[in-house]
Amino acid sequence: MDKFWLKSYQPGVPAEIDYTQYRSLNQLLEESFKKYADRKAFACMDKSITFRELDQMSQQMGAWLQSRGMKQGARVAIMMPNVMQYPVALAAVLRAGFVVVNVNPLYTPRELQHQLTDSGAEAIIVLENFATTVEQVLPKTRVKHVVVANMGDLLGFVKGTIVNLVVRKVKKMVPAFSLPNAIPFNKVLAEGTRLTLKPVQVGPEDIAFLQYTGGTTGVSKGAVLLHRNVIANVLQNEAWLQPTLNTLPKGEQLQFVCALPLYHIYSLTVCMLMGTRLGGMNLLIPNPRDIPGFVKELAKYRINIFPAVNTLYNGLLNNPDFAKLDFSSYKVCNGGGMSVHQSVADKWLKLTGTPIIEGYGLSETSPVATANRCDITEFTGMIGLPYPSTDIQILDDDGQPVPLGTAGEIAIRGPQVMAGYWQRDDETAKVMTADGFFKSGDVGIMDARGYTRIVDRKKDMILVSGFNVYPSEVEEVVAAHPGVLECACVGVPDKNAGEAVKLFVVKKDPGLTEAQLMDYCKDQLTAYKKPKYIEFRTDLPKTNVGKILRRELRDEKKAS
Repeated sequence: MDKFWLKSYQPGVPAEIDYTQYRSLNQLLEESFKKYADRKAFACMDKSITFRELDQMSQQMGAWLQSRGMKQGARVAIMMPNVMQYPVALAAVLRAGFVVVNVNPLYTPRELQHQLTDSGAEAIIVLENFATTVEQVLPKTRVKHVVVANMGDLLGFVKGTIVNLVVRKVKKMVPAFSLPNAIPFNKVLAEGTRLTLKPVQVGPEDIAFLQYTGGTTGVSKGAVLLHRNVIANVLQNEAWLQPTLNTLPKGEQLQFVCALPLYHIYSLTVCMLMGTRLGGMNLLIPNPRDIPGFVKELAKYRINIFPAVNTLYNGLLNNPDFAKLDFSSYKVCNGGGMSVHQSVADKWLKLTGTPIIEGYGLSETSPVATANRCDITEFTGMIGLPYPSTDIQILDDDGQPVPLGTAGEIAIRGPQVMAGYWQRDDETAKVMTADGFFKSGDVGIMDARGYTRIVDRKKDMILVSGFNVYPSEVEEVVAAHPGVLECACVGVPDKNAGEAVKLFVVKKDPGLTEAQLMDYCKDQLTAYKKPKYIEFRTDLPKTNVGKILRRELRDEKKAS
């Protein structure tokens, strides 16, 4: 395949990466634990742990998990927000020879039961705030071992006691639960000190993660990510950033903002695993929706790398205290998970002096497949170039490549592409081509330089009188209106046009009217793209990563 896009690469970024330098993620983790032993690895709520402490605690927990009698390859669920117990648990599960099943802690019992049952998980490590959900589904799953953590576990006795008191009694964030056979997180660590972690033979073809897709387009499926898939993406991200990393003062430790949840593959790969590989420190933010609290944490650190989604960037920009921070250490601000809006990107660049570098990927690609160069000076609206060792094709409905400049389905081939969906060969067959390309379900256009622009999700497209309307285009236009905080658009049945465009809007300006917004859209959009209906809302349904769920809005309309 002619990789013509390599001519557009930033100087210093290689065409290929060697992902065979590690046999497993375990080897990558253990190398960094020794190499950077005395450095801070994670910080949260004014406490931190070093790589040495992470090494010791994950060995203790890994040994304890092995003592439960589970066979190598058994699935262990982790159901926690961004607290320091998460990296300990993740490293422990991998080092013990098991498979991590990442679980969104805000799942309903129905969603949790589906994921635990589908994955066949035999153990779960959960923060007590969400233990009531586990209690409700436990008898209907194969889970035999439950470890319950609390917010104060790794914060030291005094601070931990105070934090637990506030979380449980003052803020009442821990609903009552009864899990009689559950073992407390710190007791597991204590018992693990009397055990020895047995070495396990884990290779590149072994499963590291069952990463369940966000479900924005239907039933949640487990993407099977092998050790080599995730290693490859860590090294691809590092290679892409290397020219920028080289500009850091020698000896200075990289600092990452880890605000996106670690159970999401974007944060897991780009923050935790790449951060560990580079000996960086991750600032963990348990609740990024608390923007004032988030801003207070940011003020304490000299941040270099800041991955986020559009809604999070937008939330920070609308906080007056954020504007008072020192942004001089910011090197890379990555945008992913959803489209970054031009209006948000422009404001971010103006305030921080650092452009948002948009990239693209999916759970199925570990996740990053493309990104813009790190030396851009303004927002491009593109998802960038294919990563090193990655091929991108734009396919028509028959699976054939289309000419450059023509819209089609984005297909990705590379070492970061999943092995398939867990126990769903039929679903795997639908998305994998005979020559190894993963069909993303996203519609894009590639130009002669190799840059791709997303047009939209195939399934989100609205058909108005035979014309294709892509919701992201409408949303991009509406989001630029000064009175709009955020918006989403979906197709609703229409007796004349087949479908009509319906817009849901959260106001920034309380005085904004439907008529004003309709006039604005009339000026900005062709008639068939203009919303026929506008509904103002106080908020929009989102995944925990901040991605707006158009599907929920669509389903709501069907139900009514």
